[in-house]
Amino acid sequence: SSGINAEYGGKRYNLIKYCAVVLITIGVALFMYKDGKDDGAGFTFGAGEFLLLTSLTLDGLTGVAQEKMRVYGTRAHYMMMSMNLAALSVMTLGLLVTGEIWHASNFCLKNQTIIPEIITFGFASALGQNFIFITVSEFGPLMCSIMTTTRKFFTILGSVVLFGNTLMTRQWIGTMIVFSGLIMDNIFGKTIKRA
Repeated sequence: SSGINAEYGGKRYNLIKYCAVVLITIGVALFMYKDGKDDGAGFTFGAGEFLLLTSLTLDGLTGVAQEKMRVYGTRAHYMMMSMNLAALSVMTLGLLVTGEIWHASNFCLKNQTIIPEIITFGFASALGQNFIFITVSEFGPLMCSIMTTTRKFFTILGSVVLFGNTLMTRQWIGTMIVFSGLIMDNIFGKTIKRA
C-alpha cells in the first residue's frame, strides 16, 4: 500500500516508516501462517495468492485515491457516502444479474426475526466505517491501514490469551516483530517527505 502510494500518489515516507510497515507485515504473516503438510510439490501460485495480490494492489490504489482526495480537502463522510453508493450500485447489479436478490428476499420473509439483526449489523458497520474514514481523512490511508492491521492482530492475540490457547515459538517471534514495528513507527516514523 505504501509502495503504491509512493509510486503513483507522489507521497514519500522516510525509510523508518517503510521498515516499520515491513516489520508489521512480516510479524503478522509469521503469526498467521498455518503449518500444513508438505506434499513435496513445493509452493505453487494458485487462486488464493492471486486474489491476495489483487486485493493488496486494489488496496494500494484505493490509498492513492484517498490521499489525493485528502489533498483536495474531501471530508470523511463524503468519502464514506461515495464509497457506500458505489458499493450499493455494484451489489444491486450483482444481486439482480445472479438472481440472488429473490433468494435473499424470500429468506428474510420466511425468517423475519433476522431483520432486526440485519439493521443492527448495518448500524454497527456504519459506525465502524465512520471511524475508518475519519482516520483516513485526518491521518491518511497508510496510518489507517496500520491501525486496522494492528487492531486485527490484537483481536487475535487477545482471543488467544482470553481462551488460553498456546502460541508456537514462531507466533511469539511474529508478535515481537509486530511490536518492534509499531514501536519503531511510533518513535521514529513521524516525518513525511513530499515528492
